[in-house]
Amino acid sequence: MKHGQINTVKPIWSNIYFDKYDKEQGYYKYIFLFLMICSFSFIGCSQQVPKKHPADSLTNDWDKTIPGNFSGQAKVTFDSIQIKTFLETYPAIKSYDSQIMAFYSNRHFAYAWFDNNVLIEQASNLSNRMMNLQNEGVYKQIPYPKALDSLLDAEDTKSNKKQPHITLELMLTAQYFIFSKLVWRGMDDSVSTAAGWYVPRKKVAYDKYLDSILKEPAKQFSLHEPVYRQYELLRKFLRKYKALDISDNWLPIVTNNNKFKMGDTSFVIAQVKSRLYKLGDYRGDTLNRTYDSGLKIGLQQFQIRHGLVADGLMDRNTVNEMNVPLRSRIEQILVNMERSRWLPVSLDADYVAVNIPEFKLHVYHADSLLWSSNVVVGQTVHQTSVFYGEIKYIVFSPYWNVPESIVKKEIIPGIKRDPDYINNHQMEITGKQNGLPVVRQKPGPENSLGLIKFLFPNSYNIYLHDTPSKSLFDESTRAFSHGCIRVMEPVKLASFLLTNNKDWDLNKITLAMHSGKQQYLTLSNKVPVFIAYFTAFTDRNYKLNFRKDIYHLDEHLAAMIITGDGKY
Repeated sequence: MKHGQINTVKPIWSNIYFDKYDKEQGYYKYIFLFLMICSFSFIGCSQQVPKKHPADSLTNDWDKTIPGNFSGQAKVTFDSIQIKTFLETYPAIKSYDSQIMAFYSNRHFAYAWFDNNVLIEQASNLSNRMMNLQNEGVYKQIPYPKALDSLLDAEDTKSNKKQPHITLELMLTAQYFIFSKLVWRGMDDSVSTAAGWYVPRKKVAYDKYLDSILKEPAKQFSLHEPVYRQYELLRKFLRKYKALDISDNWLPIVTNNNKFKMGDTSFVIAQVKSRLYKLGDYRGDTLNRTYDSGLKIGLQQFQIRHGLVADGLMDRNTVNEMNVPLRSRIEQILVNMERSRWLPVSLDADYVAVNIPEFKLHVYHADSLLWSSNVVVGQTVHQTSVFYGEIKYIVFSPYWNVPESIVKKEIIPGIKRDPDYINNHQMEITGKQNGLPVVRQKPGPENSLGLIKFLFPNSYNIYLHDTPSKSLFDESTRAFSHGCIRVMEPVKLASFLLTNNKDWDLNKITLAMHSGKQQYLTLSNKVPVFIAYFTAFTDRNYKLNFRKDIYHLDEHLAAMIITGDGKY
């Protein structure tokens, strides 16, 4: 295919990315929000699955669309009846009839893909990407690919161009809407809901966005795309890993559990250097068999990218991650490209984001990353849900209302073993419900929620909180809770949430946390919190990160992508 392709990527400045459309270019503050968001877990939290898809505390920000601008050409027009004729000739495109008609109605049926009867450059950019959808992480077959190619070739060889080709004009517009659905919007809402993704899906007026890209120079077509920018960053690495898969056998590295130390020499060390070189973590001599400082640095970078302990040692976990087949990594990238398509419009405000497989909480102000903190999330059997909420309350010196499941499985057996179990665990019985005692743990340093919790009302009974079990934050894998999210730095989070409240300084926060008396504080401005699930993402240093699929959510989605069976 001879039609060119433009690939451009903006610089990255944070772990969670947002793409803001420049007002001067007519995109009007459209921000794509990453939600690298994790689930929150804790022994004191029980997960409740809602009966229907929730839309907890949604705001109108999800409905923002791109106003766009009309392209310059408005003189050459066509009769609207031509659209009906076109759709009768190409019935597989008929489902897009309302979008095509609306687009041209707004343009007063002026040609969009021709200027002075000459095909504009954006046409070749679009057709190239349509013909290579697998590079976009999409394995669906587009309708009428041969017809599109033939129309473009005929236009290239056409010498007499007194009138734009109406069939090519309408075919390009139809293919644009197909492209926007497959590549920018992604699979149907039913797929994301079935996958447990309860973050609201983004909404984009693709007809108005088409006006915008047609007005801008052709290079803008891939620079300002209406999709969360992790998509484009992952797309770059998809090409790299596909090329590696073609050129390299990627045979397993066998260390025989040898514990190599600095200065050791081995053929295996050369193998490791070669692999890290191909992955971009090592830049030294790949034939050198010595365990040197360069290799240690390369190993540390690899370990950081995979969420391992960055000690620079060739331990079993590190080598196992190196041996993951390239096909598996490609599938992982594809899955997270698809999830990136689902992300909604960003908020230009304070917010909190948690990425479950990363075991990280990220705090933002006006799209700038302020700081990140380790978190503990739900176990596989007590998974933290993927959803959106708004932090409304801070509770100092909280009671822990013990869930019925824990009362039944732990408290009652404990009382049978020890009559003083309740007192010894700083608990009290406040009543009876469903044949079980109603139990709560008193405020204090031994409380399972720690000294503070953060509530964002939701259907899952999930919240953020402190914990007395601080040692768990040092683990590289931190899925230990019953669903809620334990935060390593709760005081810092409270200070952030109360930044604009002059009555609450650090000293007052600390006193309230240690008062032993429960106190609710309602925030004057609710703060968005996003809980998401990304097992592959690119960090602010342009490094591709992988994390383990702790809830086993990737495989089924990967199968739908590769087979093309996903509903769009």
